[in-house]
Amino acid sequence: MIKSFIKKFSDSKLLYFLLGGGIVFATVFLVGINKVQDSTKTILDINNLLPFKITSPEIPKSLSFAGEKVPLNDFEVRERIDRELIVNTYWFSSTILGMKRANRWFPIIEPILKKYNIPDDFKYLALIESNLSNVSSSAGAVGFWQLTADAAKKYDLEVDDQVDERYNVEKATEAACKYLIDAHNTFNNWTLAAATYNMGFNGMKKQIEREKSSDYYNLILSDETMRYVARILAMKIIYSDAKKYGYYLKSEDLYTPLNTTYIKVDTTIDNWADFAIAHNINYKILKYYNPWLRDISLINKNNKEYILKIPINTTDEVIPNGN
Repeated sequence: MIKSFIKKFSDSKLLYFLLGGGIVFATVFLVGINKVQDSTKTILDINNLLPFKITSPEIPKSLSFAGEKVPLNDFEVRERIDRELIVNTYWFSSTILGMKRANRWFPIIEPILKKYNIPDDFKYLALIESNLSNVSSSAGAVGFWQLTADAAKKYDLEVDDQVDERYNVEKATEAACKYLIDAHNTFNNWTLAAATYNMGFNGMKKQIEREKSSDYYNLILSDETMRYVARILAMKIIYSDAKKYGYYLKSEDLYTPLNTTYIKVDTTIDNWADFAIAHNINYKILKYYNPWLRDISLINKNNKEYILKIPINTTDEVIPNGN
């Protein structure tokens, strides 16, 4: 009888234990479900508060480059432009920096293009080449316009250990204009001239002869050259209507043009740092305004005349020696 009582007690205890455990498990499970639901709701609420929506940027209904119509009815051309428009619309850091710099440098580039009768759209070529910065490529191309040493020398720029005028924005722009004039005279087409700037004369001539077409949009070229004009067009589209593509830069966000005066130098300069201090600036500032100076000194046996930029006193104080 005692054994029977113990067995009944054990069975009922086990039953209560199982029932109790089940209740605890169900409670925890339900609480967990509620928390997940609350968490999901929070995530959804956050998404609704995002300041932008990821959409496919709109391609204009009609488009031209340097006055030449872009065949948007060609699906391959349209998708090529679509790709570059997507990349550059959502490459926020690079595009914002380009916009900031353009406010400083486009006013210098535009009049030079106009002087040489180069269409204004070519300022976007400099933009995609360097993002308006004096960069150097692994292939040895340098400056805003990414000129090689051979091309620079062909178009009258000085390139040596002391002076590299590819870093001089004005002179490099003039050299680029001369290149583009030659390309336009050769191919009688501004779009091909732009593509030639990337591909080179010989490569372009070879492909035109091989494919029996002189229409850029009908040629099969290297991937880089196929994308090249589309990149220029993408930047033109974005810059022409920045807010439409999500860029709301204020005027104070933009880099202001540099206020400069000019100094002529036609003698040897033993030390540019001493020269800078004598003109109430420091060596860093002298180099920033004249990045084409590539050494600490200048040997000028032939008394060649160089024009240096020096900042005019503005609200941004230039302290010669950091004192």
